[in-house]
Amino acid sequence: MKPPHNTLRFVFTCFLLLLIHTLGHAQAGHLDAEIARRAADIESRVIAWRREIHQYPELSNREFRTAALVAEHLRGLGLEVETEVAYTGVVATLEGGRPGPTVALRADMDALPVVEQSDYSFRSIERTTYNGQDVGVMHACGHDTHVAILMGAAEILTAMREQIPGTIKFIFQPAEEGAPPDEGGGARMMVDAGVLEDPFVDALFGLHITQSWAVGEVGFRPMGMMASAERFDIHVRGSQTHAARPWAGVDPIVVSSQIVLGLQTIISRQTDLTRAPAVITVGTFDSGVRNNIIPDSSTLTGTIRTFDPQMRASIHDRMRRTVTNIADSAGASAELVLYPGVPVTYNDPELTARMRPTLERLYGDANVKEAALITGAEDFSFYQQQRPGFFFFIGGRPVDVPAAEAIPNHSPRFYVDEDALLPGVRAMTTLAVDYLLDSRR
Repeated sequence: MKPPHNTLRFVFTCFLLLLIHTLGHAQAGHLDAEIARRAADIESRVIAWRREIHQYPELSNREFRTAALVAEHLRGLGLEVETEVAYTGVVATLEGGRPGPTVALRADMDALPVVEQSDYSFRSIERTTYNGQDVGVMHACGHDTHVAILMGAAEILTAMREQIPGTIKFIFQPAEEGAPPDEGGGARMMVDAGVLEDPFVDALFGLHITQSWAVGEVGFRPMGMMASAERFDIHVRGSQTHAARPWAGVDPIVVSSQIVLGLQTIISRQTDLTRAPAVITVGTFDSGVRNNIIPDSSTLTGTIRTFDPQMRASIHDRMRRTVTNIADSAGASAELVLYPGVPVTYNDPELTARMRPTLERLYGDANVKEAALITGAEDFSFYQQQRPGFFFFIGGRPVDVPAAEAIPNHSPRFYVDEDALLPGVRAMTTLAVDYLLDSRR
């Protein structure tokens, strides 16, 4: 007795899907081996790029030397390169040998106004002017490694062009740490400049190095992972008088001190922290010119970190009320200025689940970590507002250094174990390839 026609069709369909799945895994395995071989071949060059960028760091929107290095490398690969995007950004597009979707890979290029405290032979001794002050410049957040990793990924992917079903955009972005106050910049300006268009980007990937994990470990979480970050300024106006006769004026220093304490009670006593973490930090307090004069004004600046939009709005309202009422109670006046800031770094859940097996394959299941909520911020979030994006952390701490001795990003003592670079190159390269291959099935 012959099986029904529908049964035969069902069996054939299942066999076909199994064959496609098997062939896909076989192709992925073949490409993994090729990517690993090519990454090993260029590891020394990736390290050399990283060291050159580290030795000559540049602040936000001033990444001229770094951008020139990147552009020269990409042109040498035969790519068409666009420069001066959002001031100093560099963008290149690689068209694969077969049609398919478009994926973007992003690296940030800027350094920080920090004096390096390391014994690297390639440590930075650069100095520049920042906010009117003479400062050191250092890659204290690992952006030098991000750039070198993406330069390496671009070289490998270009060499594999004919095997790629789709298009890859390489985005080297300035000013992730924040543009100067009188300038725009960063991911927001890159988006406005159209880097996600022509061709339309379907998904983006970005990484960040950290000592929170050891070399060979990787961490991320779906949905909200890093906080939104907003700057605030508070301008307090009192009445100047002799320091020996405080009753003859209104002391803005005392008023501002009370405001600092009042802001802390918004978090500790007025915010439901079981819902989501939140932070208000005053970072600068500027007032006065002489020990025996009560000045007429003071200025506070700080940052707000939140994960929940409603909580953020509530904190804004409470800050306005606290600042205004404390100043009024002392006969002073105060103005709170809020800046737009950076949104929550939000990993698209579907994309995150889809790409997790890639990182498990590369790093091993046991080395793929679930990241805790991070109150630091990342302007990769501006891309994620427009397209599905996946942002992850790679370990940069030496494997023989305990987690308790990890050096935080932005520290003058921050350093990176360069054994982390090769896995980073493989991760960015393989994520792009796997995404494009998977989209074709």
